[in-house]
Amino acid sequence: MARHRTRKKPMADINVVPYIDVMLVMLVIFMVTAPLLTQGVSVELPQADAEPVPDPDKEPLVVSIDAAGRMYLNVGDAPDSPIDGDTLVKNISAVLRRQPGKSVMVRGDHTVDYGTVVAALVLLQQAEIPKVGLVTEPPER
Repeated sequence: MARHRTRKKPMADINVVPYIDVMLVMLVIFMVTAPLLTQGVSVELPQADAEPVPDPDKEPLVVSIDAAGRMYLNVGDAPDSPIDGDTLVKNISAVLRRQPGKSVMVRGDHTVDYGTVVAALVLLQQAEIPKVGLVTEPPER
């Protein structure tokens, strides 16, 4: 009886289907989670025709004040959690010690009481911030 020798496949044939499956799953995960990461605090900004910030490449410190008057800071462990005035002053002072000259912006909801925004500005003054910008939306045309 004659034995037939079977040829082994060369090692150059790599099955890429599992890699494509993993890549597609990762793509779907990133597409779903990316919008959730950029949400931040929901604030309806007042509309005003103002000049844009001169250097948009540098990300400023942003103090957000929502409609209920709660304050948020875009740095730290939980940027989506409200913070009190003492924590705001402490955190901003710490950031400015490491990065002097960093700009600070205030995003106040258009329905929040004016006194609440002024109170936030006083806290920023206590943190020795030389200049503060107010964030607005361009008016609808």
